[in-house]
Amino acid sequence: MPKSTTPTKYIFVTGGVASSLGKGIISASLAKLLQARGYNVTIQKLDPYLNIDPGTLNPYEHGECYVTEDGAETDLDLGHYERFLNIPTSQANNVTTGRIYQSVITKERKGEYLGKTVQVIPHITNEIKEHIQLLGANGEFDFVITEIGGTVGDIESLPFIEAIRQLKWENHEEVLFIHLTLIPYLAASGELKTKPTQHSVKTLLEYGVQPDILVCRTEHHLNKEIRTKVARFCNVELESVIESIDAETIYEVPLLMQEEKLDEVVLKHLKMPLNSTADLTKWNEFLYNLKNPTQEVEIGLVGKYVELKDSYKSITEAFIHAGAANKCKVKLKWISSDELTPQNVAKELKGLDGILVAPGFGTRGIEGKIEAIRYARENNIPFLGICLGMQCAVIEYARNVLGLQDAHTVEIKASTKHPVIAMMQEQKDITDMGGTMRLGAYPCKIKEDSTAYKAYGKELISERHRHRYEFNSKYLTQFEQKGMKATGINPNNHLVEIVEVENHPWFVGVQFHPEYKSTVVNPHPLFLSFVKAAVKH
Repeated sequence: MPKSTTPTKYIFVTGGVASSLGKGIISASLAKLLQARGYNVTIQKLDPYLNIDPGTLNPYEHGECYVTEDGAETDLDLGHYERFLNIPTSQANNVTTGRIYQSVITKERKGEYLGKTVQVIPHITNEIKEHIQLLGANGEFDFVITEIGGTVGDIESLPFIEAIRQLKWENHEEVLFIHLTLIPYLAASGELKTKPTQHSVKTLLEYGVQPDILVCRTEHHLNKEIRTKVARFCNVELESVIESIDAETIYEVPLLMQEEKLDEVVLKHLKMPLNSTADLTKWNEFLYNLKNPTQEVEIGLVGKYVELKDSYKSITEAFIHAGAANKCKVKLKWISSDELTPQNVAKELKGLDGILVAPGFGTRGIEGKIEAIRYARENNIPFLGICLGMQCAVIEYARNVLGLQDAHTVEIKASTKHPVIAMMQEQKDITDMGGTMRLGAYPCKIKEDSTAYKAYGKELISERHRHRYEFNSKYLTQFEQKGMKATGINPNNHLVEIVEVENHPWFVGVQFHPEYKSTVVNPHPLFLSFVKAAVKH
């Protein structure tokens, strides 16, 4: 992309009234509209928690941990950014309070502050500003959109709010504030209420931040009277009160924001040319296919965190992309691996067109995953195993086909006689929780006569990883003699990346996470092929 000739513009998206209003989707939708007008855009997320990253967080705490090309473990919103924009994010796109404090404390220990008292202002706020401006520093982007996690009024996010207030005064023309708020509907009185929004903006004003644009989440359309009232009480122009009504799918939000002229209002505020109108041809094609499927399949998603759907966000979105491309509605049946047993597995999985065994860590639910895989293999149901799902497929095959009854992964059973999944020697000496992980993009060479090759249509691919244990290559010959083939190998360290079972309609296990790279414009080839096989089934 050509470098920008004008200074990078910074757009900050804050949230008020309630959490989970969809700051990530609004940020991604605005970015999509600006990108569709020919601008170079990136999005970053500032998270107010003290963890360095979400890598060690339980998925029940924070949903899925998303991994970037450069191996950063990040917030799941970065997945939305990539799926909408079709461009990769990096370590710089997700900053936590923990990372900010870690950086400041490291500098203090090295004496970089020359013996001064280290304080929230200016040291923490300066560090935040530095991280915010990192993405805009090389002139690659016209816009850096920064989503600030949490809700205005939270103690944790105060340093972030103060940092963006300072940035506004230092770069007045280049900074814009968007505040996402809620206008609730009270059924008892049949009214939309603006008071929560007024209070939310009042809180922001107390911190010295005046929103330029208000995006109002609502279940009912806002009439002119409501918009005028909000504009008047919150010191914004009438055209800067944007309605964000509940949508059937998150992928409709860019079109709703375009109808509300959000991108035009932003460009006008920042004195940027409107360029051409936003070209959303491919986006509209995708939405048409999504809403007009010609067939339906039911796929079982077997995992241990199924109570919280956000734990598998990238997988569910990858199915949406692949389903639309196949003009097929993918209906997911959420199956808790904790509850699957040899006695009930046939009843629970009966009638499914495909089975996906999800990634994860730890002991819980592993035997249920192994049962699900056995059922898929023995009943010729299309199967995709991701990360731990692939490792469970290896264990299942070792036990039930190779006859190695004790086969296991050393993650669960260190004393197993047959460690078909083990840790690489160079990882064993690392004690840091995240240090033993293989994270980020690694190459993989695919064998030509394989299901994976048919899906990708090429020999050399690159995919993202997030795991600690590997296929134990000492057992490879035994597996291949009995019909489970290693069809994808890392050309650098010769680790097994893909396994497939012969004489099965579609049985693929992958050590990497294909779901991380699926986008609206480029659905992932493995998911496309898997859904196609489910349709055929």
